[in-house]
Amino acid sequence: MNLYAIRAIYGFEMARTFRTLLQSVVSPVISTSLYFVVFGSAIGSRIAEVDGVSYGAFIVPGLIMLSLLTQSISNASFGIYFPKFTGTIYEVLSAPVSYWEIVVGYVGAAATKSMMLGLIILATASLFVPLRIEHPVWMFGFLVLTAATFSLFGFIIGIWADGFEKLQLVPLLIVTPLTFLGGSFYSIDMLPPLWRTLTFFNPVVYLVSGFRWSFYGSSDVGIEVSLAMTLVFLAVCLALVAWIFRTGYRLKS
Repeated sequence: MNLYAIRAIYGFEMARTFRTLLQSVVSPVISTSLYFVVFGSAIGSRIAEVDGVSYGAFIVPGLIMLSLLTQSISNASFGIYFPKFTGTIYEVLSAPVSYWEIVVGYVGAAATKSMMLGLIILATASLFVPLRIEHPVWMFGFLVLTAATFSLFGFIIGIWADGFEKLQLVPLLIVTPLTFLGGSFYSIDMLPPLWRTLTFFNPVVYLVSGFRWSFYGSSDVGIEVSLAMTLVFLAVCLALVAWIFRTGYRLKS
């Protein structure tokens, strides 16, 4: 494995983050803090506890997951789309670097940035609500797995997109609504039976549920099912990336 090439791609992408620190880190943290203020005050005053946890603390895992998903997709999609837009992707493809080393560099940087943001939001949340993390190893494991999976998904979107507007199409119209409807701000046990059944077709439910379990030891879905669904989505993304590089889809034309 060409570690020098991976380090070069990874370092370039991370440097871009620090050059746009206000947009990459500060803005998402402020937006998430507003969720704590608005939802914690407006809804928290009417819902004392959910599953034995104060409402303000209950929504923390969901808010972190919301930021993690959107930022992983955004970072990875823009990271690979911009070289396509400028034409420098052909220099990368012609270099003595394997496809998987390119993926590791871009996806690794995107996942690192989203994980950093998730940890910053976690630290920020502790200023607003009392938090406890009953399973810190599982929490970090879900953080890494989710960031890597959705960074791969964002990488696929960046290759698929043929315009800047398409970079935001999937996150805004699909991922964000699924996250809001995936139990980020409520327990799915609070829903009527029909809607609760339909919710189980939402893949984000399993991510949020597993991540919340690592905090409070309770979840809407079993931890084994949450982990299995995340791994299945990761496998699908890996298969799609392999197909893209094997066929050269929107890379060689």
